[in-house]
Amino acid sequence: MRELVVQQIRQGLCRSLDPEDGDGGFVYRGLMVLLLTTLLWGSSFPVIKFVVAEISEFTYVWFRSLVALAGLTPYTLYMLFKKRLDRKVVVGGFITGIVYAVGLWLQGWGTKYTTASNSAFITGLNVVFIHLYSMLLVRRYSRRLATSLASAITGLYLLTKPVSGFGLGESLVLASAFFWAIQIILIDRYCGGDPLSFTYFEMMPALIFAAPSLYNGSVEIPHDVRLIALVYLGLVCSDAAFALQVYGQKFVEAAVAGIIFLFEPVFATFMSWLILEETLKPLQIIGASLILLSLFLSSKDSAKKRIT
Repeated sequence: MRELVVQQIRQGLCRSLDPEDGDGGFVYRGLMVLLLTTLLWGSSFPVIKFVVAEISEFTYVWFRSLVALAGLTPYTLYMLFKKRLDRKVVVGGFITGIVYAVGLWLQGWGTKYTTASNSAFITGLNVVFIHLYSMLLVRRYSRRLATSLASAITGLYLLTKPVSGFGLGESLVLASAFFWAIQIILIDRYCGGDPLSFTYFEMMPALIFAAPSLYNGSVEIPHDVRLIALVYLGLVCSDAAFALQVYGQKFVEAAVAGIIFLFEPVFATFMSWLILEETLKPLQIIGASLILLSLFLSSKDSAKKRIT
């Protein structure tokens, strides 16, 4: 089933890109890389749900980021030794990292009080903030993108509404969605440099969340399965996924990237159904189909500087 879906996505994107456009291959590569990013992020929600049930949201944020930094430190030291670290990458990564840290904290805190699938779905609302930014500030927007947004939000509504109500957990995750939108917009601005170096400095500000534990003199060190889960989150869902995001956004507009990232709740739903045995309802399947449709609609406006 998954192979069939991937094949359909590939065929749809190939049809939607202009074959005579010399940048088409790069745009297609960016789309597929961002789709892979959403798969990795989608796999994180059941793991986050497990981790924050066992440790505090503060420990979750700083320890996950510590693992991510440890994974990229050898590469960063190599780049520093070779004098190949770009100042714009360092500054841009650190600024983006502040926004990322707040979003990660709010998301982890909110996930403690809601389901993993709900957290994923509400996180997807960041696409609304991104499209408002493109429409009102960047002033590069098309009717096709507006149609794709309507399809995506309708799909997201069908995915979210059947699950549960709206309480503290959902409010916190919605706040995190706003910061995720800013993170995507900042990467759109600073993504010209090395993706791995950018990701390293993006992970750094989150270490500040170790401060509460240090202040109380009770630093919590995860172990056993929790440690394995955090290593996965740090190396795969942070290092690999965010580096792929930076690379993919070199070729794809932020507004379209936001649409692609809505596959995150689709993948998260499947992972939650597979791992946490959460219910998958017919309306959620329809919602996922509408999000797939939004990807096809928006892919024509994928390339940077092509949106009219």
